[in-house]
Amino acid sequence: MARVLIVEDDAAMRSRYAEMLSHDPDFEVVASVGTAGEGLAMMDLRKPDVLLVDLGLPDISGIEVIRHANQTLPHCECMVVTVFGDEEHVLASIEAGAAGYLLKDASEENFLAGIRELINGGSPISPIIARRLLKRFQSEGPAPAPSTGGKSETTLDVALSEREKEILLLASKGFNYPEMGKLMGISPHTVTSHVKKIYRKLAVHSRGEAVFEANRMGLIRTL
Repeated sequence: MARVLIVEDDAAMRSRYAEMLSHDPDFEVVASVGTAGEGLAMMDLRKPDVLLVDLGLPDISGIEVIRHANQTLPHCECMVVTVFGDEEHVLASIEAGAAGYLLKDASEENFLAGIRELINGGSPISPIIARRLLKRFQSEGPAPAPSTGGKSETTLDVALSEREKEILLLASKGFNYPEMGKLMGISPHTVTSHVKKIYRKLAVHSRGEAVFEANRMGLIRTL
């Protein structure tokens, strides 16, 4: 069962989310609050598996809540649920650590499916937002081909944390998740969450691909 924290200032929307989740046995709402400050406090206290957060909160931006979750709860998957569909908010949320971005007009079916996709390592995003992002990247033209020691590798190097690099190195040596967790002093669930984030950052789908890409980019040295 996934433990969910809701941070939404609109009381009606907050109740709607909680109601939808309460009818699904796969989810448990551990807290439902209306400000970023309350969200930060509940995050530290309840340690949720999933954070559902609006961006336009009355005290500080929901982006700060996402950033805090990403820094303190590596196992927590963050999804924005908001009315803001512009590139600036979307990109800022992704940079802070959000793995999903849905608009508030999502149906109950899409809302719950999005959370499941998030938990399973996916990145659910409202179709209209995905279309806008695609148009933006298409208008910028083709990306330059990566080169050894080039800018793209440096950017990815910064994106991977030291813990993620350590997990990649252990993965390259054949350790399984429980063994990695024991060696690193963390739970297998936390290892799994780190691995999901590594896959997303490297745009891969398996351990072998992740290790290969990390070696190619110079993030780890095993070959």
